[in-house]
Amino acid sequence: MSAAVRAPPIAPHGDGSVYKRKRSVSRSRSPTSRDRSPPAQRTRRSNSPPTIQIDDPDPVRRRERERQAALRLAEKEGADKPAFDAQAEFAKLLNSKSGGVYIPPARLRALQAAASTDKNSPEYQRLSWDALRKSITGIVNRVNIGNIKDVIPELFSENLIRGRGLFARSIMKAQASSLPFTPVFAAVVAIINTKLPQVGELVLTRLISQFRRSFKRNDKVVCHATSSFIAHLVNQAVAHEIIALQILVLLLERPTNDSVEIAVGFMREVGAFLAENSPKANNGVYERFRAVLHEGSIDKRVQYMIEVLFQVRKDKYKDNPIIPEGLDLVQEEDQITHQISLDDELQVQDGINVFKFDPNYPENEAKYKEIRSEILGDSDEDSDDDESGSDADEDEDDKAVEDKEGIQDETGTDL
Repeated sequence: MSAAVRAPPIAPHGDGSVYKRKRSVSRSRSPTSRDRSPPAQRTRRSNSPPTIQIDDPDPVRRRERERQAALRLAEKEGADKPAFDAQAEFAKLLNSKSGGVYIPPARLRALQAAASTDKNSPEYQRLSWDALRKSITGIVNRVNIGNIKDVIPELFSENLIRGRGLFARSIMKAQASSLPFTPVFAAVVAIINTKLPQVGELVLTRLISQFRRSFKRNDKVVCHATSSFIAHLVNQAVAHEIIALQILVLLLERPTNDSVEIAVGFMREVGAFLAENSPKANNGVYERFRAVLHEGSIDKRVQYMIEVLFQVRKDKYKDNPIIPEGLDLVQEEDQITHQISLDDELQVQDGINVFKFDPNYPENEAKYKEIRSEILGDSDEDSDDDESGSDADEDEDDKAVEDKEGIQDETGTDL
């Protein structure tokens, strides 16, 4: 049995009242533990001059003395800072990689002002190269069907001969990230190819090289994007149809699920063009598709894709026209077709993607200005001609009014 513990009895006082034990008064807590406030928030440093405390009985005079002392202190701190060294900034900029380093706008304006004194210097050429890269990338990224006619003159206003590597890299990167806009990018390349064929040839060469590299690496995503771009360049007559047939033969030679899937997508894009320009080769490609389908060595999903392709061919590619509406902007006599084979030795010219000093920079810029004026025309002369023509029309109208005197009947009743 557990023993119960009893409390001691309460002893009564002499007067009969019961004595109760008083509770001890608790010690007061320290003010630091009782009035514990939340941690103060971290305040940002302001650019205002530091405050200085000055003892002065006159409050107005004290504030004025504090303000003057703070200004003197700020001037002293500013004098200790090193001055802006343009040469050091240029050296840092030239040693950085071609991707570019962010430069604050104020420092960039100071660099441009320091470099504008000598336009043949490496510093000025590097700044102009970075500006060219940003401009080409921005123009390519905002092109679409609605503004393509306005974007093309902006592209030609940039030096595309010097920046052809930048343009090829930008448009290939933009197309890979937004496949639905592939016909738009192909139309841009086709328009530029009519005036600057070396730019269109470089884009096509890099696309073929990228396709071969991605095919060897079994990179399905890059291979699909590159083949789609090549298909639309074939539709725009920038590339010859022989490259399309070679790609189809390569994809269907040893059929796998991925290779047949890429071939089906490629054929949907370029099939209408091949059916119109190379009907015999087109029939041979579909015979190969039929043989792959009958072999049954691929998945059911890919077999169904081949059956859908045959239905698309039966419907005469009504959902996949050769050139979509609004992108047929190149006349047939202006088209320049490059016959590059899949087995050729390709010169991708990776060296023109990075900045290099040009000793003949002013001469080359002047040459491109002449080319640009031939392509776009001189807008100043056109505006002067329009103004002179409108002035002549106004003079003729004034003379006609002066010759006719009296009241003129403009009600048309004599008609």
